[in-house]
Amino acid sequence: MNPITSEVSCVVPVSSFWYLNHVCNKEIKVIEQKHKPGKEYCSICSLPLNKKKRLKCQHEFCEECLEDALHQTGSICPICNHVFDVLMGDQPNGQMSWIKSSDSLPGFSGCGHIVITYNIPNGVQTDRHPNPGKPFSGTCRTAYLPDNKEGNAVLQLLKKAFDQRLIFTVGNSETNGLENQVIWNDISHKTSLSGGIKNFGYPDPNYLEKVKKDLKAKGIKED
Repeated sequence: MNPITSEVSCVVPVSSFWYLNHVCNKEIKVIEQKHKPGKEYCSICSLPLNKKKRLKCQHEFCEECLEDALHQTGSICPICNHVFDVLMGDQPNGQMSWIKSSDSLPGFSGCGHIVITYNIPNGVQTDRHPNPGKPFSGTCRTAYLPDNKEGNAVLQLLKKAFDQRLIFTVGNSETNGLENQVIWNDISHKTSLSGGIKNFGYPDPNYLEKVKKDLKAKGIKED
């Protein structure tokens, strides 16, 4: 039995093609008029620069556009994420402490390990947080580093990041789905002694390089 097939066709007036071509050409002209050669434009609003501000990365902005952007991001270029000054985050007040253990981590035999404890109590959000004036739930987190030369160097970088309020932020928790929580701020931590990468633990031969890369993206690097 032959399958039943059907064809659907329609007639499009030639004038419609003229109309579409006319509209497209009109849009192109508008774009050309918006960005005239020789004029400088803001990287945020795309309008001619008003009180031009240029960052070290050479991106240029209107003064007001840049101030609004930096109020949200801190000292980071809103276009390329280049850190151009000491970056201060919105991490709530808290404490960071650490102790050392003689036990070795998987993949780091021959040295002990460092136990870092972060404690951020409950508090109220500021104007830099998602819901100013509303309470947030704090957190207590534990992380681990090998107690070798590189591990201790990373510890000092993490301490610097904590002092600049970059380790945590306030937002929605991916773990429990709750809002207004203190959460990690894109700096990798090992929160398990073992279990490998999938369980945020050791062994992970690339972890120390990865966390240094995360820290460098926020302007935190070795002298």
